Amino acid sequence: MFSVNWKIADLQVDKPVKVFSAFSCGGGSSLGYKRAGFDVIGNVEIDPKMNDLYITNNKPKYNFCEDLREFNKREDLPKELYDLDILDGSPPCTSFSTAGIREEGWGKKKKFREGQALQTLDDLFFVFLDTVEKLKPKIVIAENVPGIIKGNAKGYVNLIIKRFKSIGYDVQIFALNAAHMEVPQARHRVFFIANRCGFQKLKLVFDYPEIRFKDIRTEHGIKLNKSTQKTLLDQAKKGERSLGEVVQRLTGEKNKYFTQIIIQDEQVAYTIASSGGYFRECDRTKLNDEDFRRIQTFPEDYNFKKQNVQYVCGMSVPPNMMANIAQEIWEQWLKSKS
Repeated sequence: MFSVNWKIADLQVDKPVKVFSAFSCGGGSSLGYKRAGFDVIGNVEIDPKMNDLYITNNKPKYNFCEDLREFNKREDLPKELYDLDILDGSPPCTSFSTAGIREEGWGKKKKFREGQALQTLDDLFFVFLDTVEKLKPKIVIAENVPGIIKGNAKGYVNLIIKRFKSIGYDVQIFALNAAHMEVPQARHRVFFIANRCGFQKLKLVFDYPEIRFKDIRTEHGIKLNKSTQKTLLDQAKKGERSLGEVVQRLTGEKNKYFTQIIIQDEQVAYTIASSGGYFRECDRTKLNDEDFRRIQTFPEDYNFKKQNVQYVCGMSVPPNMMANIAQEIWEQWLKSKS
């Protein structure tokens, strides 16, 4: 079992499994592999600020701060990267998110924040598959939003499966909820897990008890100054999930403040996004950085430096979520081969 509170300093590599991470952000998935005892040897990350966090907390043997397209053109990669057990990747997924503009944004260039390069996002999964073809790892694990398997995006999934098969990989798709994987957060994600070794079908069934917000939150949140948010929060009724619901009840107006989330003590926290507001119903305050860290199962000694903790957590795979997947990969596929 993987607890919510843990430290990087206590991690040990005790399994002969080499992992390399693309689109690594601050290293949420990498920390998950490490919790499972795997050896994460390096990463590729386009955002210099996130890459700096990754280096600080993961200390990779091989680090590439660049667009994955440029990485794929390299002819100077170390030989060790051509002998990977697992290639991990979380291709940016806002183009497929049901909370975004979806089809309207396909094919357009964007960047997540200042300092990052412009890039089209909806083709990055296929860029990642170019990396798979280049490095030929035994196993590929790619995380994405549930929206990628819904509506018109299903066409992308069919192309992804076809491409996996064309380069010699059998692929399975899993829709998982972090709340059942020792994460105090209802974070639904899709995982593409592929292998070229003829392994048996992977079975992923997680049913850990849900962890309520009151069981992990800090004693006090951040008090709000006089503002519209404070006024609305003070008028919220028990069970209302956002300030948007408060506005709709009071005025009848829809589609306002629905990204301003109210977390109830007796429930699992909602998905932590990189932006938006998060409030504690218990004491009518904002979540603090330690609340975000615990909800995302980031380690106690993670050094966020001066970066926005909510942003880093919202852009990352919860380590406990990946640790549970990694543990099953070990037990079902790799343990007998070691």
